[in-house]
Amino acid sequence: MSVDLEIIEPGLATTLQDLGRSGFQRFGISASGVMDPIALATANALVGNKLETAALEITLAGPTLTCAGADIRFALAGADFAIAIDGRPVSSHETHDLKAGQRLSIGTARDGARAVLAVSGGFQVAPMLGSVSTHSRSQLGGLDGGPLRAGDRLPLAAPGLPARPHLMVPPVHRRRTQGPVRVLLGPQDDAFSAEGIATFFASDYTVTALSDRMGCRLEGPRVQHAGAVGIVSDGTVFGSIQIPGNGQPIILLADRQTTGGYPKIATVISADLPRLAQLRPGERVRFQAIEEDVAVQLARDMRERIRRIDASLIEIQRTAAPTSDHLLACNLIGGVISAFD
Repeated sequence: MSVDLEIIEPGLATTLQDLGRSGFQRFGISASGVMDPIALATANALVGNKLETAALEITLAGPTLTCAGADIRFALAGADFAIAIDGRPVSSHETHDLKAGQRLSIGTARDGARAVLAVSGGFQVAPMLGSVSTHSRSQLGGLDGGPLRAGDRLPLAAPGLPARPHLMVPPVHRRRTQGPVRVLLGPQDDAFSAEGIATFFASDYTVTALSDRMGCRLEGPRVQHAGAVGIVSDGTVFGSIQIPGNGQPIILLADRQTTGGYPKIATVISADLPRLAQLRPGERVRFQAIEEDVAVQLARDMRERIRRIDASLIEIQRTAAPTSDHLLACNLIGGVISAFD
């Protein structure tokens, strides 16, 4: 008999994601995949999985889950969400054990937009075209091709607690990167006037509520085209920045269409793609152009960071003593914790 993770409340948009299905864009099939690959690798490293193991991507407001058949170990990485086990607050970016029948509640994001929930051993879900990633628009992957719903059950591949210590991510590695989003100019920068390009790089743009896994829609000063606003449709990549006729940038994301007919003024560098996953509606974005050789080195640095995630984790000791988060939730201590509190 299989042991399942049961979805009691699904949250805003909780989907099963891995690194996506590459090699099929020429057939019109989106790559999809996790929005923040660093969060995926981190959550998996914490619980002892391979870094690319499929996990749950959670957006802005998370699910409530339970596992009746076994104890499991989990970790949440990426954005900082409020988390509780049977009402007892616990921290993100570290491992916790969920005992059989307990409820794991993931609330709202306190900073950032998306986190990844990994469980030790992963999920036993059949891949489609080499991936279990959910692409909702084409109803591909996941359980039924869409976000998780109340009552869904995700079979666990290896239920039970691993024989390894509890681990945490050092606080310095949890901070969101600040500053402009770095891009390479083009491939159709010649479709824009000099004034339009100057406006694009000199302006702050606001993330709108229409943003989703397909595209991050921005609002701000209009980017002027040099002539026609359309091109013969060509391929897109994660991070392509299209400028449609209204002059408002759209950053194409994991669930993007495979081709597009709007000119692309710039492309977000690989090293900054995880930052796009954490943009919330209302946040402001500014762009900075860099040289290709710098972008290549930054991509290599990111791959090396992911490769070394295991080595960066810190072992922690679990005790029965209440945490400060729990005492705060019970109004037993103040927000300032010191000998003079």
